[in-house]
Amino acid sequence: MPQQLFIEQADYISDLTVELKFNDGTIKRVDFGAFLNKHPHPQYNKYLNPSNFKKFYLDHGNIVWGKKWDLIFPLEQLYTGYLE
Repeated sequence: MPQQLFIEQADYISDLTVELKFNDGTIKRVDFGAFLNKHPHPQYNKYLNPSNFKKFYLDHGNIVWGKKWDLIFPLEQLYTGYLE
């Protein structure tokens, strides 16, 4: 991993899956569905709906949801493709 790891591009694939391209050229497909279903929370349950889920954006090299960063994940987990 490079010293300053960040996401350069994020593309919606299907359901709750996004393809992430990192600045070192690594590409990972990450399924967020398992995490969201396993960790219900009022703040991010709305992202189980694909129309809400698709509204992610990149901010400071990370993928986030919501105006106040309702949902964000550690870059190291995204890089492995597995969310704890």
